[in-house]
Amino acid sequence: MDHQTAVLEVGGLHWATSAGSVERALSRRPGVIAVDANAAAQTASVTFDPRRTSVPQLTDWVRECGYHCRGESVPEHVCEPMSSARAPLEGVTGTTSDQQHPAEHGSTVTELGHGHGHGAQVMPSPHDAMGHGGHHGGGSIADMARDMRNRFLVALVLSVPITLWSPIGRELIGFTAPAPFGLRDDVFALLLSLPVIFYSAWIFFDGAYRALRARALDMMVLVAVGVGTGWLYSLGVTLTGGGEVFYEAASVLATFVLLGHWVEMRARGGANDAVRTLLELAPATAVVVRDGVEVDVPTSDVQVGDLLLIRPGSKIPVDGVVESGESEVDESMVTGESLPVAKEVGEELIGASINTTGVMRARATKVGADTALAQVVALVQQAQNSRAPGQRLADRAASWLVLVALAGGAATFLVWILAGASAPTAMLFAITVVVITCPDALGLATPTAIMVGTGLGAKRGILFKNASALEAAASIDTVVLDKTGTLTVGQPEVTDVVIDGIDTEELLALVRSVERESEHPLARAVVRYAEAEGAPEVAATGFVNVPGHGATAQVGGRRVAVGNYRLMVAESVTLGSLDTERDRLAAAGRTAIVVAVDGRAVAVFALADAPRPTAPAAVAALHDAGTRVVMLTGDNESTARRIADELGIDTVIAEVLPGDKAAKVAELQHAGRRVAMVGDGVNDAPALATADLGIAIGAGTDVAIETADVVLMRSDPLDVPVALRLGRGTVRKMRQNLGWAIGYNAVALPIAAGVFYPSLGLSLSPEIAALSMSGSSVIVAVNALLLRRLRLPGATAEPKASKPDARVSVEPASAGRAET
Repeated sequence: MDHQTAVLEVGGLHWATSAGSVERALSRRPGVIAVDANAAAQTASVTFDPRRTSVPQLTDWVRECGYHCRGESVPEHVCEPMSSARAPLEGVTGTTSDQQHPAEHGSTVTELGHGHGHGAQVMPSPHDAMGHGGHHGGGSIADMARDMRNRFLVALVLSVPITLWSPIGRELIGFTAPAPFGLRDDVFALLLSLPVIFYSAWIFFDGAYRALRARALDMMVLVAVGVGTGWLYSLGVTLTGGGEVFYEAASVLATFVLLGHWVEMRARGGANDAVRTLLELAPATAVVVRDGVEVDVPTSDVQVGDLLLIRPGSKIPVDGVVESGESEVDESMVTGESLPVAKEVGEELIGASINTTGVMRARATKVGADTALAQVVALVQQAQNSRAPGQRLADRAASWLVLVALAGGAATFLVWILAGASAPTAMLFAITVVVITCPDALGLATPTAIMVGTGLGAKRGILFKNASALEAAASIDTVVLDKTGTLTVGQPEVTDVVIDGIDTEELLALVRSVERESEHPLARAVVRYAEAEGAPEVAATGFVNVPGHGATAQVGGRRVAVGNYRLMVAESVTLGSLDTERDRLAAAGRTAIVVAVDGRAVAVFALADAPRPTAPAAVAALHDAGTRVVMLTGDNESTARRIADELGIDTVIAEVLPGDKAAKVAELQHAGRRVAMVGDGVNDAPALATADLGIAIGAGTDVAIETADVVLMRSDPLDVPVALRLGRGTVRKMRQNLGWAIGYNAVALPIAAGVFYPSLGLSLSPEIAALSMSGSSVIVAVNALLLRRLRLPGATAEPKASKPDARVSVEPASAGRAET
């Protein structure tokens, strides 16, 4: 493998623009191919060359940027063996051993490991894996919000007296009390401002230092310049004998910025609920049967091949296969499947799903990063960290906006000085320009919407692999659906039985005895039908499989042949009156199987691949959204038309070879259509890759389908219109947020610079600028969260397999046909 991708925890990204510092710093490191950081998720997806660097080394580099990092952001049980996670790196300089990762700020650093008594440490709990504890009060959004709240409260309490003993308090409010201890007003304000600057606002200076060290300009730089310039100017005035100072402006500015971002963090913290829920699904312990003894062990200790005991009500620790017992398992939290799924011996279990009724013993088949849960978490996190084309443009604009703010602040100061204004007045206008132009709203505009959109999809078992997939879903106007396995269940069922001159029970017994010896899907469908009708089991001898035709055997001394028309010709059997019935059923798009007993045709079985229960609703939802629906299949025209008529599909492309499906998709694209291809991800891989959006349906536990852009965990075609609706809703929120962020700066910047002050008396103070700037970020975050109210097509769970509902026609030899 040329490269790998890891999702690392990056705690302490207080502002959206801070993600750029991490990206620039890591991108310059050897072996790093690409970096996408997300301040809203507090993670970074890093693509790297494993021959040149490793996850531990990447973790060290994140810490060197000044951010909190415990390693990969994964469920607790996703812990690779030490030999895998710490494979020797030939030729890599500077690689640090397990013991050489110093903890930051007194926190204990734990790395990926496998705890089998080898001294390895496992990842922290899912709660800790989200970044709790560490830099600036913790790496998680919740911890940073609490830290921001504490800083805000300190700044608020001290800003009140600073403002009262400032020129604003004296002149505008009329406050007359003298400063305590006989101090000058400015000296008293200086003393009160020290905790504000060196505690509450220190987060800005620290962040600005880290950004500049990474050769990046972000919001921290702007706020630090705004607060620091005002305070240092005031300090200089105080130390040189007094005069007009801005301690209240610097303090209130810091207070409002902290308030706004405390509220913003609480809002965007909710955007990551989906991943947080997934991370907390993994159970902490597992019951393993070793040498006949039940042992409770940490889930991270479970190895492939271990025998697991799974009691009712407990979570299944890792992926496995049932060896004994049967039960129903709730897989909704992983796959989105709403109803419990029946499990018996030989069937697969998904780690983190819940055993509801019976006791089972299962053999562990996948652990660590190979489990379905780990793959789902990785896909969701990578999608949330990825950049849509529109977001990349916004990120570039945000970085330039910082430079514009700094240059604009300096230019504003010079222009006002040249216009004859006093230095304090020019300074206020300059600080206001720097503060109000902070591009945090622009940086948050798309990541928060993407996080909410991908999170909503994950809850329904719809996994977008990247932000580009979300954006592509919004523009789709044509959906091409593969028939077998997508619109249909992919399993033939008996739909009609026409009988002539033989008892029904006897016929079913003979057919069951012959067909049970065959492995053909059509034969298995006939056996299922006969068994459901209660046909007795009779021994068959002399079974002969005739490839492409059918099968023959001796049952109870009678020669029975079951197959197509060519088999009947080979057996010298004439169909008689059943020939018309066979033609009628075949014309209706069904597969006809003829049964002959002792050289005489006695019955015709008609089989068809039944549509999925939710397929009609899915097609209707796509039509309601104005989307053209096309069915693509290799079946004959009549069979395809039968399914299309049942589902309401008006465009059918039939008799297409698997290798030609991609060409058919390309033809639609050449006609100007934006095409989504929906298939099973295996036979349809070329078509999925060719389409503007590839959607793999029915992935189940195999979510790592390389050629698809979107993976539908459930075999539910109704998730297709849901995915498109999510894409459209997410892109709509992205555009709204970008429009607001750009419009806000376009309007606020000239007002802040005092362009309208001479003529209209319209201006902003630094405090109001800080409040409006922070409010803009809050509006963006809250607007993204409103995406949760998006109305999605309802899902109807597929019913369990039930008794086939086939139509039986009995046609006596001497009379007309009677239907029962």
